[in-house]
Amino acid sequence: MAKVLIIKLGYSETLDGEVTQVTSLGDVLRSTVLLYPFAEDDVTWLVDEQACPLLEGNPYIRRILPYDLTAVLQLQRELYDVVVNLEKIPGICALADSVSAWRKYGFRFDRARGEAAAYDGCERVLMISRDREAKRTENVSWQEALLQIVGARWEGQEYVLGYRPKSEERFDVGLNWAVGRKWPNKAWPRDRWDELRNVLQGRYTVSMQEGMDELHAYMDWIHSCRLLVTNDSLGLHIALALRKKVVVLYGPTNPNETHFYGRAEVVYPNAERACMPCLSSRCRQSQPCMESISVEEVRRRVERLLTPDRGTAQGLAHG
Repeated sequence: MAKVLIIKLGYSETLDGEVTQVTSLGDVLRSTVLLYPFAEDDVTWLVDEQACPLLEGNPYIRRILPYDLTAVLQLQRELYDVVVNLEKIPGICALADSVSAWRKYGFRFDRARGEAAAYDGCERVLMISRDREAKRTENVSWQEALLQIVGARWEGQEYVLGYRPKSEERFDVGLNWAVGRKWPNKAWPRDRWDELRNVLQGRYTVSMQEGMDELHAYMDWIHSCRLLVTNDSLGLHIALALRKKVVVLYGPTNPNETHFYGRAEVVYPNAERACMPCLSSRCRQSQPCMESISVEEVRRRVERLLTPDRGTAQGLAHG
């Protein structure tokens, strides 16, 4: 049994070059596919405290360490067989370098440049995160890229969510309208969500997003829905982890980065633009691309997934 340290705080998305202090909770959750190669090992996961509920109860993690100075000092005195660092913050890369281990994967610290560099096997991932054009056209899913970092084979591994929701299914459709502070550009206009609710009510039971102030309550709400209509956000990844059907709305980000496990309908703006996906958190056009997604198109996708004996779509679906 190997002793393994995974460093994924959520401060930098593995395939994105931007580094912020806004925790990307969805990026932490989708990193859990990395646990499969270490399923028989003794795993410690260093993470931002806000993301701890996404890892609690995970059968593949023995110890969750919330990131603080005490945890850093402790890790620098411990011994590991493997360290996997998925953060590109220079200081965190330096921490990964300072932890004693036989094998290291992911990102390391370039002492000459004072920035993130790649351990063996992570060069392509680092290149994609720094090359906007490469990121726009990349067809390898984030899950597959993660496993490639540690030399493991992609076999459609699912997310691993340890939390067991306390809710039961009560709604046909959940409308997950809110997005995080980091990417306001991902949001479909709020009035469209209200219109969609009105269109769906009568045929389906519909619930607007709940639990926005507490992560356990949020996961319980998603579990109470048979299907989730969502922007590209944390809710998407929780729904996939809970094996829910999803209708997901994309515009500024690349849907090819996520493998949907055959449970999704992906809706893209009706009017395609050369700038899509712009990979920018704020739109520079007079009309954001998300505004061109029609309520009628989203309704059709909901009905397609909720109609018995109808198949689901993994790939892009253009309106």
